[in-house]
Amino acid sequence: MMRLHNLRPRPGSHHRVKRLGRGESSGHGKTSGKGSKGQKARSGGSIRLGFEGGQMPLIRRLPKRGFNNAAFHKHYAVVNMIDLNAFEAGTVVNEQLLRESNLIRGHFCGVKILGQGALKHDLKVQVDKISTAAREKIEKAGGTVTLRETRRIEKSQADVASSHAEPDTAVTTDKPRVKKTKSRNKKSE
Repeated sequence: MMRLHNLRPRPGSHHRVKRLGRGESSGHGKTSGKGSKGQKARSGGSIRLGFEGGQMPLIRRLPKRGFNNAAFHKHYAVVNMIDLNAFEAGTVVNEQLLRESNLIRGHFCGVKILGQGALKHDLKVQVDKISTAAREKIEKAGGTVTLRETRRIEKSQADVASSHAEPDTAVTTDKPRVKKTKSRNKKSE
């Protein structure tokens, strides 16, 4: 009968601790497996990743050119037309429904519908982006497409901001602007 006092770990799951510095006959005596002298033999002596002993590291030797836009890339969850056939006619297809049906999962900034496949019945689609082929197929099947409001608001705010910025840039003056500086050599009276 198994009781708390006679519980044991499974055989082979528990390993003996490697005992360092316990005489030469142990195989891990004297330098305790660290070799003799040097930075890595000292206590607390560790070398960071990519450090080459003071030599110019490879990452700094290689030339770097151009701009990488990967940090600013927006990732959209993609759904094809053929996947939308799983829903009944007249269904409102949005991000929440797509998540519940496991067609999309994970983190992304919006949902995009692509036009691969054919749509058999009408649907009411509410997404962030849609390809022209997919829009045509949905409307041909008798469905409707509406883009989410947050996208429209962001776009309209960007348009307003750009329209306000244009008159400011168009203003030019004939005289160049000169920065006025105070004279440092004031004579004290």
